[in-house]
Amino acid sequence: MNSDNANSAFRALGAPRFKTVVLDVDSTVTTIEGIDWLAALRDEDVARESELLTAQAMAGEIPIEAAYMRRLDRIKPAASELLMLADAYQRSLVPGIPELIGVLQRARVHVHLLSGGLRAAIVPMALHLGVPADRVHAVSLSRDIDGRFSLLDGDQPLATQRGKPLVVQRLQLRKPIAMIGDGSTDAAVRGVVDAFFAFTAVARRESVVKVADAEAASVDDLYPLLFEVP
Repeated sequence: MNSDNANSAFRALGAPRFKTVVLDVDSTVTTIEGIDWLAALRDEDVARESELLTAQAMAGEIPIEAAYMRRLDRIKPAASELLMLADAYQRSLVPGIPELIGVLQRARVHVHLLSGGLRAAIVPMALHLGVPADRVHAVSLSRDIDGRFSLLDGDQPLATQRGKPLVVQRLQLRKPIAMIGDGSTDAAVRGVVDAFFAFTAVARRESVVKVADAEAASVDDLYPLLFEVP
């Protein structure tokens, strides 16, 4: 949806159904999985292993913590590569997502980004979308002895399977709250939000769709879920 269509949609929509909308990032706001994008900078074995671990974690076949440090240890991203990922995120936005975020914010809905991805790469994209940095919740890293970012910076709940519901509870967001995402860690938030919508435009996981309140196969499908239809 382009900006003109988004303006028309805003005028045509009724009241927002939620006061806060929480969006996953990888395969929801963007078409890429950030950690897999970094892994692709390494050799084929690292890339293949990262993609497999990501797929298993997002499908709920393994807890994300079983994959997280393994991937980081294999990739060991440099600061320059995190900046490259930030640029890749901005070039890989799901069509219609910037307009949807704009419509939500004009309707005075608080938009938060909640991700098991890397905060250093996500914040520039969020600012580009008009989402303030304090509404970006992701994983912060610290440097190892070689100066690479392969270590978690203290306690990072979003690097764990139950991290997203824990963070949502801690944030005390305005209710009602909707969560939108594609993976098992997003579905885990269902018990602490008012609605969970499985976004399947990039990746469709049956185990996630099964527990969702509704499925959105495109950004346009989200509008009637998030707004009253006059």
